[in-house]
Amino acid sequence: MLWAAPRMLRAAPRVLRTICTTAAAYQHKLKLALIGQSIFGQEVYNNLRREGHKVVGVFTVPDKNGQADPLALAAEKDGTPVFKFPKWRAKGKSIEDVVAAYKSVGADLNVLPFCSQFIPMDVINCPKHGSIIYHPSILPRHRGASAINWTLIHGDKKAGFTIFWADDGLDTGPVLLQRECDVGQNDTVDDLYNRFLFPEGVKAMVEAVNLIADGKAPRIPQPEEGATYEGIQKKENAEISWDQPAAALHNWIRGHDKVPGAWTTINEQMVTFYGSSLLDASVPAGQELAIKGASKPGLVTKNGLVIFGNDGKMVLVKNLQFEDGKMIPASKYFSADETTALELTEEEKKIAEDIRAIWKGILSNVPVIEDSTDFFKSGASSMHVVRMLEEIKQKQSGLQLQNEDVYMATKFADFIQMVVRKLRGEDKEEELVVNYVSKDINNMTVNMPYQCFINGQFIDADDGKTFDTVNPADGSVITSVSSASLADVDKAVAAAKEAFENGEWGKMNARERGRLLYRLADLMEEHQEELATIESIDSGAVYTLALKTHIGMSVQTFRYFAGWCDKIQGATIPINQARPNHNLTFTKKEPIGVCAIIIPWNYPLMMLAWKSAACLAAGNTLVLKPAQVTPLTSLKFAELSAKAGFPKGVINILPGSGGLVGQHLSEHPDVRKVGFTGSTPTGKQIMKSAAANLKKVSLELGGKSPLIIFNDCELDRAVKMGMGAVYFNKGENCIAAGRLFVEESIHDEFVKKVVEEIKKMKIGDPLDRSTDHGPQNHKAHLEKLLHYCETGVKEGATLVYGGRQVGRPGFFMEPTVFTDVEDHMYIAKEESFGPVMVISKFKDGDVDGVLQRANATEYGLASGVFTKDINKALYISEKLEAGTVFINTYNKTDVAAPFGGFKLSGFGKDLGEEALHEYLRTKAVTVEY
Repeated sequence: MLWAAPRMLRAAPRVLRTICTTAAAYQHKLKLALIGQSIFGQEVYNNLRREGHKVVGVFTVPDKNGQADPLALAAEKDGTPVFKFPKWRAKGKSIEDVVAAYKSVGADLNVLPFCSQFIPMDVINCPKHGSIIYHPSILPRHRGASAINWTLIHGDKKAGFTIFWADDGLDTGPVLLQRECDVGQNDTVDDLYNRFLFPEGVKAMVEAVNLIADGKAPRIPQPEEGATYEGIQKKENAEISWDQPAAALHNWIRGHDKVPGAWTTINEQMVTFYGSSLLDASVPAGQELAIKGASKPGLVTKNGLVIFGNDGKMVLVKNLQFEDGKMIPASKYFSADETTALELTEEEKKIAEDIRAIWKGILSNVPVIEDSTDFFKSGASSMHVVRMLEEIKQKQSGLQLQNEDVYMATKFADFIQMVVRKLRGEDKEEELVVNYVSKDINNMTVNMPYQCFINGQFIDADDGKTFDTVNPADGSVITSVSSASLADVDKAVAAAKEAFENGEWGKMNARERGRLLYRLADLMEEHQEELATIESIDSGAVYTLALKTHIGMSVQTFRYFAGWCDKIQGATIPINQARPNHNLTFTKKEPIGVCAIIIPWNYPLMMLAWKSAACLAAGNTLVLKPAQVTPLTSLKFAELSAKAGFPKGVINILPGSGGLVGQHLSEHPDVRKVGFTGSTPTGKQIMKSAAANLKKVSLELGGKSPLIIFNDCELDRAVKMGMGAVYFNKGENCIAAGRLFVEESIHDEFVKKVVEEIKKMKIGDPLDRSTDHGPQNHKAHLEKLLHYCETGVKEGATLVYGGRQVGRPGFFMEPTVFTDVEDHMYIAKEESFGPVMVISKFKDGDVDGVLQRANATEYGLASGVFTKDINKALYISEKLEAGTVFINTYNKTDVAAPFGGFKLSGFGKDLGEEALHEYLRTKAVTVEY
């Protein structure tokens, strides 16, 4: 019997995690024969050698078009014997010379990571340990050579791979190990391969060999229950059958993307569909396109081709490929043939010849590169695309090309036309298109973008999903907002990386960067009333506070950091000279790269500004995820940044789920820094995720900030400031005074005055200029606060005032006061993040005692003290374990003063010069002269 390995993609993954199995875990080493091919086989080979195993022979395919397989290249470089047999058998029998050559290497185990050839059983069974094979499905499901394709075609919720012992059946041997992963709604074969099957597959192959070496490898018989076998998917049987629900159409298209490609007939021509996603939205505007066999015409829209299932639901297709190999964006179907060929200038002809020489160097098997030469039909693969683009960049540093450009123009003449259009700037996209939800409110019309902002464009989420954002003043839905998917995260990070590494932003001088930040601050100021109105209806902030603080401080922050752009400096450092030579050592401050910024819902725009302004001033690019409940001012900011002239890809905004978008950003290999403001548990999770590739992290987390009020204070001022410390922004304030310690002799008077002032507060519509106290940010938070108060009462604290929901529509809560709060109580230790004043007495004169109680918390964000005794105040400020200490004031933050916490309140600083260093790295350079 013979065995044929499953066909797999040849594309390289973006990331491969290093195998870290230690020698202590696996003691024995084997002599291995690697039989197979591809980059996957190459990585398995490299990692097995790093583990100390000896690869005694590599058996791979012959060179194709003069190009050696990647596995062969790696082995030949190391001096490992390489055999390139076109086949192992003839007329159903093993070829004796081939088998003899194989046996000559004396392998203990055959490892088949990916093999497209039939291997005879006398080779499979020859080594003392036999042979192990990688198969990209969870066996016994999807036996056969197109396993990944069928995983998607069938709409499986789980994908994975199996490493099994080869036998004389077809993918039927005993299982050694299996791994599985979730399948996303819009995952393609490439997505699964690059995200999981490749990196985890390499890791598992090494683990399997180590288990065999130590005699610990299991042999688990495959069950027949649930077993399926599907044949190889080829172009001729990949035609789309239209009488199916949208989900089935989508699964068929993505299951064939990129190979062999699902196709249909349009205008009597075979057209292949790529890049599908389910579209959960209203039917968009577009031009009808008749499709053979479809009961309803497709729609060519600005985002792609919309097709319909027999259930009336929709699928969005991004790209189309014609019979001649030409690929176009589906949105350009009706305009694809409108462009006329450009006549090249002499300089452009020189550039074309340079590119022709690059093509010739890659396509060495092609005698002459003609205008009709097709890059891929001449033998090039995806790895050659990268090589070609890099070589062109070396020749034309200002030319911005992406992999997709090559797939869209595969013939040489078309490619040159595309390059020239880019050089002339004719490919520049149309003016920013913004789809708004408009509302007449607060004596103005506010225009609110609601889509993801990626690479300078507002676009729907890749999978078409949305979520509702709600006005907390009445519980009504403001609008539906695009909910970014994993694919959107990848696109945004790729855009930010491209902008940083190759775009205009990376080449811009610091003063020009500052000019853009100043212009953005000016635009924010011009739109401050609109921004404040959006902030108010989306977050519940009182309009007057939103105008002054949420928006006002945001404008100040961008202006402050705009001034820093051309003042970021390194230093010269005297070092020991190696006489008679002289040395000069200096440091450079450099931007880090792509930064992920994840912000909370209490100050949506201001938290964006605190982190983004420093990030951009340092020269980085960013992908920002606003809180899911407050996305609207961030999206309005994106619009203003585009109008300010920020290059595409520099700023990307992804509304959506923290567990999905935030998590993927935290672990994304191309993100080099995460700046996060939010809860401590989430901050811990971000640290874990960021540790995978050791990205830089700064965290501003929870707090339980103590405020100590001594009897020698100005009592009325302490009451006013103490109330602001608790109730400012409805208590949704990271530095809110979570616990007040009031000296015993003034305690009762202090409480009395606080309650009197609360009764004067107006609770109501945040857009009413006379309102003092608006609604809590969202319903779930209100419910959490009510439960917090119930817990305080149950534990024995005295509820002096409030603790209830206000009897009106919306998420309003009464300002609340607790007294007699003891140190062991829940409300004494945990943050409410709401309008809840928690008061504890301390004995007159017991300075050190109250300090000990104030510091007896795991948090350390802010703190405060009220006293007329300056010596006491300074002593207290020295002893308090918090990143900020306020004396006879509270909530007094400024753009020039660093802000950040200690202990479980996080690390790193926002604002001030120190914030810049969170987004910079230091490089030391030494010159000998």
